[in-house]
Amino acid sequence: MNLALWIAAGLLAAVALFGGMVKAFVPKEKLAAAHGGGWTDGKSAGFIKGLGVLEVLAAVGLILPAVFDTAPVMVPVTAVCWVLLMVGAMFTHGRRGETALVAANLVYLAIAVFVAWGRFGPESFTG
Repeated sequence: MNLALWIAAGLLAAVALFGGMVKAFVPKEKLAAAHGGGWTDGKSAGFIKGLGVLEVLAAVGLILPAVFDTAPVMVPVTAVCWVLLMVGAMFTHGRRGETALVAANLVYLAIAVFVAWGRFGPESFTG
């Protein structure tokens, strides 16, 4: 179970890092033109970059606290925050009729729930 939780956290961290870096460093116009980038309509460049920074921080929070054994409770807390982020993403894409993106967000949400459940519960770092 511990290995499965590390793999799940690593997968989420990779998704968060990639998505965050894209949002933080790719210009809004280029994001808007990409497949699935329509959600940027009506959003400021600062909002998009801020969201990207939050995603990069999520990538850090899913891995480093446990690796360095410094506040490892932040791993499941970050996973819960990721769940909330994915709920928002699902609403955003759902309103736009982007069902494939809603499905992808649902998968990421389920993985984050697994990490939060496992790290708060049976495979807690504090136990």
